[in-house]
Amino acid sequence: MNHWLTAPILIPLLGGILQVFVGYAPLPLRRTLALATTAILLASAIALLALANDGSYRAYTLGNWAPPFGIVLVLDRLAALMLVMTAVLAFCSHLYAINRVDETSRQFHSLYLFLLMGLNIAFLTGDLFNLFVAFEVLLIASYGLLMHGKGTQRTVPGLHYVVLNLAGSALFLISVGMIYSVTGTLNMADLAIKVARVNPADVPILQAGGMLLLVVFALKSAILPLCFWLPKAYASATAPVSAIFVVMTKVGVYAILRVYILIFGAEAGALANLGLDWLFPLALATLVMGVIGALGANNLKTLVTWQVLISVGTLFAAIGLGNVAGVSGALFYMVNTTWVTAGLFLVCDLVAGQRGCVGDKIVTAPRMHNRTLLSVLFLLGAVAAVGLPPLSGFFGKLLILKAATPGPQMVWLWAVLLIGGFFTLIAYSRAGSIVFWRNSEGHVAQIERLTVPVTVSTGVLIAMSAAIVVLAGPFSAYAEATARQLFDTGQYLEILHTPTIGSDTP
Repeated sequence: MNHWLTAPILIPLLGGILQVFVGYAPLPLRRTLALATTAILLASAIALLALANDGSYRAYTLGNWAPPFGIVLVLDRLAALMLVMTAVLAFCSHLYAINRVDETSRQFHSLYLFLLMGLNIAFLTGDLFNLFVAFEVLLIASYGLLMHGKGTQRTVPGLHYVVLNLAGSALFLISVGMIYSVTGTLNMADLAIKVARVNPADVPILQAGGMLLLVVFALKSAILPLCFWLPKAYASATAPVSAIFVVMTKVGVYAILRVYILIFGAEAGALANLGLDWLFPLALATLVMGVIGALGANNLKTLVTWQVLISVGTLFAAIGLGNVAGVSGALFYMVNTTWVTAGLFLVCDLVAGQRGCVGDKIVTAPRMHNRTLLSVLFLLGAVAAVGLPPLSGFFGKLLILKAATPGPQMVWLWAVLLIGGFFTLIAYSRAGSIVFWRNSEGHVAQIERLTVPVTVSTGVLIAMSAAIVVLAGPFSAYAEATARQLFDTGQYLEILHTPTIGSDTP
């Protein structure tokens, strides 16, 4: 049964290769094959989520090379959650992309599927070097997707994105080399044992490598001061690309959760809780900067782009609390903010298509033909993003606030999160009232009609905030069980004793 662990990697890999071979086939055929691949990927992710729900770790050793020497894939609750979150987002944004977004390049679908392959490798790998490989796969695909479409406005932001991520990749490789030079291994389970027993003379090198690795993950997740590349890059990309890029910042969040709880956690001896003291204040600063950017946004897409940074700050503030309740609240909030923010990117694109030359600028313009539908979608997305009841964003933030223990940390968290939420609400209220209700006379003459694929894909992502509320009980229980499993590192270390293909660790 554990051969299914390879499915989230093999499905997009084979689908992407197929797209390369049928690059000159009729567009409807390429679209059908691409959507079928994403749908099958979603089904496999849901199956793995059900498999991981029993609380067991499952290891798959490629080529039957036992860890720590061979490549190992590891499935647990956290990996399964990330796979499903990504697969749902991928299917919806891919469905949206067939609305003429994929017409300008034969490589769009193949790049999209290779990006998903890189994401899934990152979530499943049990080895630091293969995490580096996963980052490179998804980043190379993302370079092409970011430049996809017509218009020179993507050139400069795209260049910044490429250069900074290449620098991050170089730092990643250097940090991995430093860690390997001391421990002689890059298997995460093996590292968790050897870091705790490292020779005191080697601690400074290992500490430098660990901190450098934290910088790389912070760059990938766009935490202050390593986040200035994100606003223009995400705002300039096409809508479905911006939507799928929302999950890429969560890869950095996932990497920090996995590496710094398992390897540099409470059991790491002299390197216990490495970098955790820096995480919380930088998270709050990122949140504040995101709110300021949202208040100053002059178009809807830029507003939603700053929402990505707000969510990153909120997530790391919760993780920085360093307890099970904080991580549990972060996981609940992460799923909500990923789907909702991606949905808002699609809403912004639909609004821009309805307003002629004005686009999604926050200025008065003639009334849109589909104003009611789009305003409702924007309202629901904004309510969920800000964290107002009754949608899931409220419950995610409530769990994070409850996770703080009395003291200065609690005061700062409550103050920044609540005040920041208030000003974010002002930013969304201002934008929505101007774009949807302060209209000049007449209607826009030329509009892009709302097709079934774009309406359904956008509506599903926004509606997921309500679905999470309906399933809040089991979902919050799963998030809490995931956090507890993550902190119970002893179970993960048993992977070292599973040398056969497809073996289970109970």
